[in-house]
Amino acid sequence: MGSAAVQIVCVSLGLLGLVGVVVACALPHWKVTSFTGNNIVTAQSNQEGLWTSCVVQSTGQQQCKNYDSLLELSPELQAGRALTIISCMFCCLSLLILFCGADFTTCVENEDAKPKMSLVAAVGLLLAGLLVLIPVSWTAHIVVRNFNNPLVPANQKREMGACIYLGWGAGMLLLLAGGLLCCFSRPKSGGSGGTAKYYSNSAASAPNKNYV
Repeated sequence: MGSAAVQIVCVSLGLLGLVGVVVACALPHWKVTSFTGNNIVTAQSNQEGLWTSCVVQSTGQQQCKNYDSLLELSPELQAGRALTIISCMFCCLSLLILFCGADFTTCVENEDAKPKMSLVAAVGLLLAGLLVLIPVSWTAHIVVRNFNNPLVPANQKREMGACIYLGWGAGMLLLLAGGLLCCFSRPKSGGSGGTAKYYSNSAASAPNKNYV
């Protein structure tokens, strides 16, 4: 597979990962009500996200409310706000650098600078993937720990929402895109540089001897 084809694939993976991160950041589906014990039949379910919390009635009516204060959020959701936004910024900047320095575009005329720009974009995509995986994995750990804790009341237990799985998928796509770019973004070695020239100085170094 050529370098341009790999870059097209990486741009596609990066765009899909960026969409996944944005959707996971916006939707209130990080924590949802757990229907266990006495909560098997209930008239409403709770959904918690990074920015809003929603109550969904059994009739389908949904009411959402923004958090009044940042202190209302749990630590993992507070970190999720910052890390997902930084991940989006890294992803957008990396895709822009990759598009400008790609082989299938003419934004940059210097052929020696294109592999370096692709490598910078690869590092940015890897960082973006790690930054989105940290909050979703942290939130999933807290949800599973509280779910298995017998001291937590049944009506306060939560399950992992769709945004957790979406964040995992988006993070893996970004890591895959960054990894492919790191493998194929190698500077081209010039064939004409680095040649050494050797001269024979035997005539100059040999002593002049006159024989009679």
